[in-house]
Amino acid sequence: MNNHVSFEQAVQFHGHRCPGLAIGYRLTLAGLNALSESKALDEEIVAIVENDACGVDAVQLLAGCTFGKGNLIFRDYGKSVYTFYSRRTGAGVRVAWNEMPVPQDAVSDRMARIDWILQAPEDKIVRVRPVHIDAPPLARIHESLRCDQCGERTMATRMRAAEGQRICIPCWTMRYPDASI
Repeated sequence: MNNHVSFEQAVQFHGHRCPGLAIGYRLTLAGLNALSESKALDEEIVAIVENDACGVDAVQLLAGCTFGKGNLIFRDYGKSVYTFYSRRTGAGVRVAWNEMPVPQDAVSDRMARIDWILQAPEDKIVRVRPVHIDAPPLARIHESLRCDQCGERTMATRMRAAEGQRICIPCWTMRYPDASI
């Protein structure tokens, strides 16, 4: 794996230094290394992330997985856990934050905690295990249609039919607040 993205570049991308970004940085590096992969140019790598916190920015920058390309999948479980899948090899790994006891000086000092996360031995803070996952589908591209209620263009597969009109989900939920989507 050849990854030339420094933590400082991740900080620039994210906007600030924080423990969450450092965790995401370490998890992503571990996942890419386990798969012998580097940053995806297109959809070669898929990331399934189990939180929507700071660390996911490291996944986007280091692994090249983004919502726009369709190779970043969000599951709202609130865990610092990422699953990476290589379309090239068909291999997958689940990478989890496995924090060992934090040194006393890093408990209350945010910068010391970030440094500790970045320097701790990988086998002490990261758990990597191979997993089998079915290949996620490639990104879908669908026609956009105009919502008959608000006029905004919406992916055709996300439109709802209502009284002879095609309407987007937000308009649908305003019109039918008790209906399930």
